[in-house]
Amino acid sequence: MTSPDLDHVADDPPPPARRYTKGDRTKERIVEAAADLFSKSGYLAVSQRDIAAQAEITHAGLLHHFPGGKDELLMQVLERRDADDAVVLFDEHLDAWGHLDQTVRIVERNARTPGLVALYAKLSNEASDVNHPAHTYFRRRYEILREHFATVLGELVDRHGDRSALDPDTVAQQLIALLDGLQTQWLLAPETIDMRARLVDFLALLGVDTTGWRTDSA
Repeated sequence: MTSPDLDHVADDPPPPARRYTKGDRTKERIVEAAADLFSKSGYLAVSQRDIAAQAEITHAGLLHHFPGGKDELLMQVLERRDADDAVVLFDEHLDAWGHLDQTVRIVERNARTPGLVALYAKLSNEASDVNHPAHTYFRRRYEILREHFATVLGELVDRHGDRSALDPDTVAQQLIALLDGLQTQWLLAPETIDMRARLVDFLALLGVDTTGWRTDSA
Protein backbone atom coordinates (compact mmCIF):
# COMPACT_ATOMS: atom_id res chain seq x y z
CA MET A 1 0.00 0.00 0.00
CA THR A 2 1.29 3.44 -0.88
CA SER A 3 1.64 5.81 2.08
CA PRO A 4 -0.49 9.01 2.17
CA ASP A 5 2.65 11.10 1.87
CA LEU A 6 3.67 9.30 -1.32
CA ASP A 7 0.13 9.64 -2.72
CA HIS A 8 0.32 13.37 -2.13
CA VAL A 9 3.70 13.61 -3.80
CA ALA A 10 2.41 11.67 -6.81
CA ASP A 11 -0.26 14.35 -7.35
CA ASP A 12 2.22 17.20 -7.27
CA PRO A 13 3.81 18.43 -10.51
CA PRO A 14 7.22 16.90 -11.17
CA PRO A 15 10.21 18.98 -10.14
CA PRO A 16 11.90 20.91 -12.94
CA ALA A 17 14.61 19.02 -14.78
CA ARG A 18 18.07 19.69 -13.42
CA ARG A 19 20.01 22.03 -15.65
CA TYR A 20 23.12 20.51 -17.20
CA THR A 21 25.76 23.13 -16.49
CA LYS A 22 29.19 23.84 -17.91
CA GLY A 23 30.64 22.40 -14.71
CA ASP A 24 28.66 19.18 -15.24
CA ARG A 25 30.04 18.89 -18.76
CA THR A 26 33.57 19.43 -17.48
CA LYS A 27 33.14 16.75 -14.81
CA GLU A 28 31.79 14.34 -17.40
CA ARG A 29 34.81 15.02 -19.61
CA ILE A 30 37.17 14.37 -16.70
CA VAL A 31 35.47 11.06 -15.83
CA GLU A 32 35.63 9.96 -19.49
CA ALA A 33 39.31 10.87 -19.63
CA ALA A 34 39.98 8.89 -16.46
CA ALA A 35 38.09 5.86 -17.78
CA ASP A 36 40.04 5.96 -21.04
CA LEU A 37 43.43 6.23 -19.35
CA PHE A 38 42.66 3.66 -16.66
CA SER A 39 41.55 1.17 -19.33
CA LYS A 40 44.72 1.67 -21.35
CA SER A 41 47.32 1.77 -18.58
CA GLY A 42 45.65 0.59 -15.37
CA TYR A 43 44.89 2.71 -12.35
CA LEU A 44 48.36 2.63 -10.78
CA ALA A 45 50.21 3.89 -13.85
CA VAL A 46 48.00 6.95 -14.41
CA SER A 47 48.57 10.26 -12.61
CA GLN A 48 46.15 13.07 -11.88
CA ARG A 49 48.14 15.27 -14.25
CA ASP A 50 47.71 12.65 -16.99
CA ILE A 51 43.95 12.80 -16.52
CA ALA A 52 43.92 16.61 -16.46
CA ALA A 53 45.91 16.75 -19.70
CA GLN A 54 43.58 14.23 -21.38
CA ALA A 55 40.55 16.26 -20.27
CA GLU A 56 42.24 19.48 -21.43
CA ILE A 57 42.06 21.21 -18.06
CA THR A 58 44.63 22.22 -15.46
CA HIS A 59 45.60 19.99 -12.55
CA ALA A 60 44.05 22.60 -10.22
CA GLY A 61 40.87 22.48 -12.29
CA LEU A 62 40.66 18.71 -11.87
CA LEU A 63 41.02 19.01 -8.10
CA HIS A 64 38.37 21.71 -8.04
CA HIS A 65 35.83 19.29 -9.53
CA PHE A 66 37.18 16.17 -7.81
CA PRO A 67 38.85 17.10 -4.50
CA GLY A 68 39.40 13.41 -3.80
CA GLY A 69 41.65 13.23 -6.85
CA LYS A 70 42.34 9.96 -8.61
CA ASP A 71 40.66 7.75 -5.99
CA GLU A 72 37.39 9.68 -6.30
CA LEU A 73 37.58 9.51 -10.08
CA LEU A 74 38.11 5.76 -10.00
CA MET A 75 34.93 5.26 -7.99
CA GLN A 76 33.03 7.58 -10.34
CA VAL A 77 34.13 5.46 -13.32
CA LEU A 78 33.15 2.20 -11.62
CA GLU A 79 29.85 3.42 -10.21
CA ARG A 80 28.72 4.87 -13.54
CA ARG A 81 29.06 1.50 -15.26
CA ASP A 82 27.49 -0.34 -12.33
CA ALA A 83 24.46 1.94 -12.45
CA ASP A 84 23.93 1.02 -16.11
CA ASP A 85 24.34 -2.70 -15.40
CA ALA A 86 22.04 -2.75 -12.37
CA VAL A 87 19.06 -1.53 -14.41
CA VAL A 88 19.13 -4.65 -16.58
CA LEU A 89 20.87 -7.23 -14.40
CA PHE A 90 18.74 -6.99 -11.26
CA ASP A 91 15.28 -6.54 -12.78
CA GLU A 92 13.02 -8.31 -10.26
CA HIS A 93 10.36 -8.97 -12.92
CA LEU A 94 12.60 -11.36 -14.88
CA ASP A 95 12.67 -15.11 -14.51
CA ALA A 96 15.92 -17.09 -14.46
CA TRP A 97 16.17 -17.30 -18.25
CA GLY A 98 15.54 -13.57 -18.48
CA HIS A 99 18.36 -12.87 -16.05
CA LEU A 100 20.73 -14.97 -18.14
CA ASP A 101 19.60 -13.14 -21.27
CA GLN A 102 20.41 -9.83 -19.60
CA THR A 103 23.78 -11.15 -18.51
CA VAL A 104 24.59 -12.06 -22.10
CA ARG A 105 23.36 -8.68 -23.31
CA ILE A 106 25.71 -6.95 -20.89
CA VAL A 107 28.60 -9.06 -22.14
CA GLU A 108 27.65 -8.33 -25.76
CA ARG A 109 27.46 -4.62 -24.96
CA ASN A 110 30.88 -4.86 -23.34
CA ALA A 111 32.17 -6.29 -26.60
CA ARG A 112 31.40 -2.90 -28.14
CA THR A 113 33.37 -1.09 -25.42
CA PRO A 114 36.64 -2.99 -25.15
CA GLY A 115 38.29 -0.16 -23.22
CA LEU A 116 35.93 -0.63 -20.28
CA VAL A 117 36.35 -4.40 -20.38
CA ALA A 118 40.09 -3.88 -20.22
CA LEU A 119 39.62 -1.44 -17.34
CA TYR A 120 37.72 -3.99 -15.25
CA ALA A 121 40.24 -6.70 -16.08
CA LYS A 122 43.18 -4.53 -15.01
CA LEU A 123 41.49 -3.13 -11.92
CA SER A 124 40.19 -6.45 -10.62
CA ASN A 125 43.76 -7.74 -10.64
CA GLU A 126 45.27 -4.60 -9.11
CA ALA A 127 42.54 -4.47 -6.46
CA SER A 128 43.63 -7.78 -4.95
CA ASP A 129 45.99 -5.56 -2.96
CA VAL A 130 44.10 -4.63 0.23
CA ASN A 131 45.54 -1.10 0.03
CA HIS A 132 44.15 -0.46 -3.45
CA PRO A 133 41.29 2.11 -3.41
CA ALA A 134 39.01 -0.28 -5.32
CA HIS A 135 39.69 -3.32 -3.10
CA THR A 136 36.49 -2.97 -1.05
CA TYR A 137 34.48 -2.16 -4.17
CA PHE A 138 35.52 -5.36 -5.96
CA ARG A 139 35.05 -7.52 -2.87
CA ARG A 140 31.49 -6.23 -2.54
CA ARG A 141 30.84 -6.47 -6.27
CA TYR A 142 31.74 -10.15 -6.35
CA GLU A 143 29.68 -10.85 -3.23
CA ILE A 144 26.61 -9.30 -4.90
CA LEU A 145 27.20 -11.21 -8.15
CA ARG A 146 27.70 -14.53 -6.36
CA GLU A 147 24.44 -14.06 -4.45
CA HIS A 148 22.58 -13.03 -7.60
CA PHE A 149 23.79 -15.90 -9.76
CA ALA A 150 23.32 -18.46 -6.96
CA THR A 151 19.64 -17.49 -6.88
CA VAL A 152 19.30 -17.58 -10.68
CA LEU A 153 21.12 -20.89 -11.09
CA GLY A 154 19.28 -22.43 -8.16
CA GLU A 155 15.98 -21.62 -9.87
CA LEU A 156 17.18 -23.14 -13.15
CA VAL A 157 18.42 -26.32 -11.53
CA ASP A 158 15.19 -26.70 -9.55
CA ARG A 159 13.17 -26.52 -12.77
CA HIS A 160 15.45 -28.17 -15.30
CA GLY A 161 18.14 -30.17 -13.49
CA ASP A 162 19.11 -32.18 -10.42
CA ARG A 163 19.43 -29.85 -7.41
CA SER A 164 20.68 -32.66 -5.16
CA ALA A 165 23.90 -32.92 -7.19
CA LEU A 166 24.71 -29.18 -7.25
CA ASP A 167 25.46 -26.37 -4.84
CA PRO A 168 24.20 -23.06 -6.33
CA ASP A 169 26.80 -21.02 -4.42
CA THR A 170 29.63 -23.09 -5.86
CA VAL A 171 28.14 -23.00 -9.36
CA ALA A 172 27.74 -19.21 -9.11
CA GLN A 173 31.47 -18.89 -8.40
CA GLN A 174 32.21 -21.08 -11.41
CA LEU A 175 29.91 -19.03 -13.65
CA ILE A 176 31.55 -15.74 -12.66
CA ALA A 177 34.98 -17.25 -13.26
CA LEU A 178 33.76 -18.44 -16.68
CA LEU A 179 32.43 -15.00 -17.64
CA ASP A 180 35.54 -13.17 -16.44
CA GLY A 181 37.82 -15.65 -18.17
CA LEU A 182 35.91 -15.50 -21.44
CA GLN A 183 36.02 -11.71 -21.41
CA THR A 184 39.80 -11.82 -20.98
CA GLN A 185 40.07 -14.26 -23.89
CA TRP A 186 37.79 -12.01 -25.94
CA LEU A 187 40.14 -9.08 -25.35
CA LEU A 188 42.92 -11.15 -26.90
CA ALA A 189 40.94 -12.73 -29.75
CA PRO A 190 37.40 -11.30 -30.05
CA GLU A 191 36.61 -13.13 -33.28
CA THR A 192 36.89 -16.56 -31.58
CA ILE A 193 34.60 -16.10 -28.55
CA ASP A 194 30.86 -16.85 -28.59
CA MET A 195 29.71 -15.94 -25.08
CA ARG A 196 26.16 -17.25 -25.38
CA ALA A 197 27.30 -20.59 -26.82
CA ARG A 198 29.82 -21.10 -24.03
CA LEU A 199 27.20 -20.24 -21.42
CA VAL A 200 24.82 -22.80 -22.94
CA ASP A 201 27.64 -25.36 -22.81
CA PHE A 202 28.24 -24.58 -19.15
CA LEU A 203 24.57 -25.03 -18.27
CA ALA A 204 24.48 -28.31 -20.18
CA LEU A 205 27.36 -29.55 -18.02
CA LEU A 206 25.15 -28.83 -15.00
CA GLY A 207 22.43 -31.01 -16.52
CA VAL A 208 20.20 -28.03 -17.27
CA ASP A 209 17.99 -28.35 -20.36
CA THR A 210 18.55 -25.08 -22.26
CA THR A 211 16.01 -25.70 -25.03
CA GLY A 212 13.63 -23.29 -23.32
CA TRP A 213 16.08 -20.43 -23.46
CA ARG A 214 15.13 -17.68 -25.90
CA THR A 215 18.34 -17.89 -27.88
CA ASP A 216 17.09 -15.35 -30.39
CA SER A 217 16.71 -12.63 -27.74
CA ALA A 218 20.24 -11.26 -27.84
